[in-house]
Amino acid sequence: MKIYNLTNTISNYNKNLDYTLDKNLAEIIIVGGKKINLKEFPKLKGVFKTGVGTDNLPFEEARKRNIIIELPSNKTKEIIYNETAIFTLHQIFSLFYISTGNFKNWEKKKRKSLKSTNLLIIGLGNIGRKVFNLTSSIFNVDTFDILTNSMDELDDKLKFSHFITLHLPLNEQTYHFMDKNKLSKLKNNCCLINTSRGHIIDEYALYKELESKRIYAALDVFSKEPYNGILNSIKDNLIKTPHIASSCINFYDGLANDFKEFYKNLNESY
Repeated sequence: MKIYNLTNTISNYNKNLDYTLDKNLAEIIIVGGKKINLKEFPKLKGVFKTGVGTDNLPFEEARKRNIIIELPSNKTKEIIYNETAIFTLHQIFSLFYISTGNFKNWEKKKRKSLKSTNLLIIGLGNIGRKVFNLTSSIFNVDTFDILTNSMDELDDKLKFSHFITLHLPLNEQTYHFMDKNKLSKLKNNCCLINTSRGHIIDEYALYKELESKRIYAALDVFSKEPYNGILNSIKDNLIKTPHIASSCINFYDGLANDFKEFYKNLNESY
């Protein structure tokens, strides 16, 4: 079967397979975060996703055309959940200490203890729950989930939080979830961490808050990747990383094995 590659995630694996640059010939797509238009692939039989986010996958159209969409195995997903949760913790600590001292001037500032620092975890899915388990004995942790909490509860949670981490899927309800109004509720020096999807935050509204130096942020995901937008002008109070939360060999090996199994099963069914 001919394979069309939309991501370089596992491009170094399975090199002996039959790849094509012609969408008209492609029978399998390997896709990362890019959206796909199934109409461009008339011979398509299967789609393999190299991540856990599904906001870019056309499930309904695929079902109508009997195209199989395959996600990573539970074993591989567990790797990305663990890695992203631990990376989130790393980002929290990076922001926690970023404003507490200046090596050049040997300046040290007083700070709150970790346990008296309020951490708000927004989204209690697979990753959010792991972040809660990692942080609940370290910080004063509160949570908010759109499935179990009322939106009326969120304002006070935002106002009293020193740190906020985002773990939301991207859909119509969560697009620009952190908009201008919610961002304005954050207390001065609040630190916002996003390892979920770039479009969860209104980028321009965040830019204005960061430009004023009122808050801090750590972003591993962006509205468009690779990123070259307005946030690149923010220096002192923003940590940017190129979507690396799950970039570990174990995850890539798991994806490669999952794809190999998917390819074998799909090939045998035709």
